[in-house]
This record gives sequence, C-alpha cells and structure tokens, in this order.
Amino acid sequence: MNSTLAAPVETDRFRSDVLFGLSLPQKRLSAKYFYDAEGSRLFDQITELDEYYPTRTEFGIMRKHAPDMAERCGSRCLLIELGAGSLTKARLLLDRLDRPAGFVPVDVSGEHLHSAARELCDDYPGLNVRPVCADFTTEFQVPVRSSARKVVYFPGSTIGNFDPADAEDLLRKIARLVSAGGGLLLGVDLRKESATLEAAYNDRLGVTAAFNLNLLERMNRELGADFDPAGFRHRAFYNTVRSRIEMHLISTANQRVRIDDTEFQFRRGESIHTENSYKYDMTELSRRATACGLRTEAVWTDAKQYFAVTYLTAVG
Repeated sequence: MNSTLAAPVETDRFRSDVLFGLSLPQKRLSAKYFYDAEGSRLFDQITELDEYYPTRTEFGIMRKHAPDMAERCGSRCLLIELGAGSLTKARLLLDRLDRPAGFVPVDVSGEHLHSAARELCDDYPGLNVRPVCADFTTEFQVPVRSSARKVVYFPGSTIGNFDPADAEDLLRKIARLVSAGGGLLLGVDLRKESATLEAAYNDRLGVTAAFNLNLLERMNRELGADFDPAGFRHRAFYNTVRSRIEMHLISTANQRVRIDDTEFQFRRGESIHTENSYKYDMTELSRRATACGLRTEAVWTDAKQYFAVTYLTAVG
C-alpha cells in the first residue's frame, strides 16, 4: 500500500474555524471536526444502533444492487471514495468491480483511514489502494496517474451535512474531478416521518450524545480550551421547514469558556449548532444535480423508501 497522508487537520485551521464559529450570534461548528480518532470510533458505534436506520438500509441496497452499480461504474474504473471512514461499504462495490484501476479513499481522520486502508490491502492484495488524508471539500491530489474513467463513491448521505448552496458547490467539484463521462455513486437519506428521523439521532444508549460531546473534548485536547462537557447536553430535532435534522450542544448553565486569549460566554439554554443533516426527495436531488453538471442515470432504494443510492454521470 502506498499511503498519501497529510496532517489530519491543521491545528491552526481548526483553531481559526472554532474561534470564528463561536463568535457568531448562533454559535456554530463544522461537522467535519467530529471525526478525530475518538469521534470516528463513536460514529462506527452509531452505525450499529437499532435506531440508526441509514447504515443498515444503505447496506441492504448495496448488497442487493451492487452488481448493477458496478456495471454502471464500468470496467477498469478508478474509484474515489469521499468521507471513506472504515471502508466497509466500499468492499461491497469492490467485490463486484471489473479490474478497477485503483481505489482512493479520502477522509479527514488520518489515523482511522490509515488503519482501515491497511486492512483493505490485506484483503485485496491485487488492488492499488492509495489513501488520501484530506478535507474533500477542498482541492486534493488524486495520487493515481491513470487515464482510467473516474467514479466518485460518496455514501452515507454525507451530502446531507451540507447546506443546499454548499452541497451544490460540492457536486460541481465532483463533476470537475471525474470530468465528462465520469460517474458519481451517491447515497442520500430520504424524507420521512419526524419520529423515525429524531429517534435515529437520539439513541437510547447515548452514543450519539457522546459523539456530539466529544467535539468539546477535542477542543480541550487540541486547542487547550477549558470546556466542561458536563455543562452541556445533546439535542437533535427535525426542522420540518428546512427538511433537516439539527444537532446542538445546549449549555445547561450560565458559563464562560476560554480558548487562548479569547473568552466566550454561554447563557443557560444557549446552543452550539454542530450539524445539519438534510433529507432529500429524488426529484429535488435530480434537479440540483442537473444544475451542477450531473445527469441521474439510475436510482436504487429500499422497500420503505427510507434511503436511496443513485448513479449520476458528469455531462461536461
């Protein structure tokens, strides 16, 4: 395995993003900072929870339709996975692909990515695996020089973490990355009743709460902040107007927190907005994709219409 590993997240960028986000009238932090080693470990636990339907539903779709998806990707494609995590879903696709030119998993959590890529190399000895530790929303170098057709695999409905304008910017970047004729295999969480959605982000075991609160611990560890995690509680709810789950950390008391020379005041009940997870319908998604240079070619979903995997082609 040839590994291309940058610094997991530059501390200076992390600090500047945190200082800016906590200075806003509605305090806010980017969801990408959830995924240090501990956050990635907790997210893996979330995907196995009874209440968290997206992962098992997407797996079911992949198991049933992977041969069709692989046929869409085509022979000898170069597969690039964004937000790769533990690489578990990619295996279902790699098992079906015809002589792929390589596999480039991209993730911001370098330690977690590197470990998962080593395991993948052991299981697929003939596959050219080239992990890239990077924020996939920024420009990154694909470390495989090949004329092979590029296909981006973007599972898990991570596209839902982006506000609509940012999601469209990302779709345009993907279209440019794969170029005309290249593909995008995209997982999206579909709109459904609020009770199912809210249960998925408020599990009984409190794993999602720990995942959310780990963001405070990470700021303490890496930025020298003095958050008291016990002074905050997790809250997740479905915003029906904007069709999104919102995750917040709610201050349980009036308190002050210091990062470097900057002090932040929190009122009791004030929140830090840590994540959005937009839910789509396929008509809307196809319309947005078309505006970004991507044509919807196929859609696979489950019996309950909870989740969809769609294949799109860049039209140049």
